[in-house]
Amino acid sequence: MKTMAEAFHHTLKDIYYAENALTKAMPKMASAVGDGDIKKAFDDHLKETKEHVKILKKVFATIDKPAEGEKCDAIEGLIKETEGIIEEASGKALGACLIGAAQAVEHYEIARYGTLRQWAKELKNDEAHELLSQILDMEKAANAKLTGIAVAAA
Repeated sequence: MKTMAEAFHHTLKDIYYAENALTKAMPKMASAVGDGDIKKAFDDHLKETKEHVKILKKVFATIDKPAEGEKCDAIEGLIKETEGIIEEASGKALGACLIGAAQAVEHYEIARYGTLRQWAKELKNDEAHELLSQILDMEKAANAKLTGIAVAAA
């Protein structure tokens, strides 16, 4: 990557891969916690994540590139950690640990979307900036919701 446009495209492929991977991981998380607020939060965010994938396709269109992912080691690691929690934890600890794992994912996404949004602005890609801002706001809201559930459960 030698230009900001190349860095933007590379990072966009990274987050696109991550969002698609999460659409496969989140149902496992929701199933593991059974019913309740945590499951509802995971189910709700799965719907939002599918919307993020659709929005990202529009971002790719703004740079005339196909929507495609590139393996993201960070999200793979976070998903692997979450799978370990599902295998090892139970009861209240399972819910608490899965909230923590979900927030780690949210923080990763917030960092990526914040970066991409700023780069879109620097590249004078107003449409991508607006679309990425929408996703960033949704990710921040999801994180706040998880914090609220964790605080209420404590």
